[in-house]
Amino acid sequence: MRILRATLAAAVVAGALGGSAAAKDFYRMSTLAPGSTIYVITAGFAQIVNKHVPEMELQVNATGTAVQFMLDAGRGNLDFFFSAALTGYYMKTGGAMYANVKEAPELYKNLRGIFSFSSGAFQFVAYDGSAIRSLMDIKGKRVFLGPPAGGSTVFAQALVEGATGYKAGQDFDMARMGFGPAQQAFQDRKIDLWVSPSLVPSAAIQEIALTNKIRIIGLTEADFEKEAVKKAMSLPGRSREAIPPKVYGANQMNTEPVYTGAAWVGVGVRKGVPEDVVYRATKAFWDNIGELYAQGEALKNVSLENALKHMPTPLHAGALRYYREKGVAIPPELIAQD
Repeated sequence: MRILRATLAAAVVAGALGGSAAAKDFYRMSTLAPGSTIYVITAGFAQIVNKHVPEMELQVNATGTAVQFMLDAGRGNLDFFFSAALTGYYMKTGGAMYANVKEAPELYKNLRGIFSFSSGAFQFVAYDGSAIRSLMDIKGKRVFLGPPAGGSTVFAQALVEGATGYKAGQDFDMARMGFGPAQQAFQDRKIDLWVSPSLVPSAAIQEIALTNKIRIIGLTEADFEKEAVKKAMSLPGRSREAIPPKVYGANQMNTEPVYTGAAWVGVGVRKGVPEDVVYRATKAFWDNIGELYAQGEALKNVSLENALKHMPTPLHAGALRYYREKGVAIPPELIAQD
């Protein structure tokens, strides 16, 4: 974020001096707060675009959730945004978190996609010194399953309640805050079970495991056979993932792989953003993807091979143009009809 602010400040100064090099188009982008793989990837997209497309600037706001971002973009108040497959599904159908937003399905028609990626496994983490050894042990505990009204929260809650039969607010206390504050609260021992939806290994979990013994809590084979869990896993953008033992080093107390759900998310854009703008942004990102990979081995999951998986909206015309140039197979449902 300091880099983004510095870049923006430089552009403002250059503009004040009247230099022709300062000609720049500004676009608004929103993503999740720092503390997750999603932030690293989406903010990384903005940094790469800002560096390699000097005539445009993505101004990043890192607060909020995909639920609000997609509404804001649909209303024309946001240009680029963090999106999620499940959130897009509910916006299109007017279900779940959009049940009381009558205009949601119509606003959905104003959204387009640029690329998708796996946000990774929903890693439920507890300290080894706690009494939590399985999801059944969270009764009466304080649990963080994601930010209020977030699409990831809906999925995490469905997994937990489907596996245990427990209800938030009745059988366990649901901590309601953003990802960043939740990580801090977990480190302060104010949360008993904390979920980090992120690629494996998660930098946030690695940080905690450096000085604390932890245990990753997952679902059993029997849990995955329960109808409520099957229903959650059948939703758009869901997959099953294994978390290896000791992936977080000697302080991870698991001795067997842990299984959980994973979700697909991405970067979206308002339909009305010019085609050439989105084409240049898409090309800059993929042509310089090595700059993202340099931030962590796990980030290599972000690839052209995965770019169109579980996309919640049709492709923007600019992104479509780039993928066609690269010879990427385009699923028919991702080609907008308007």
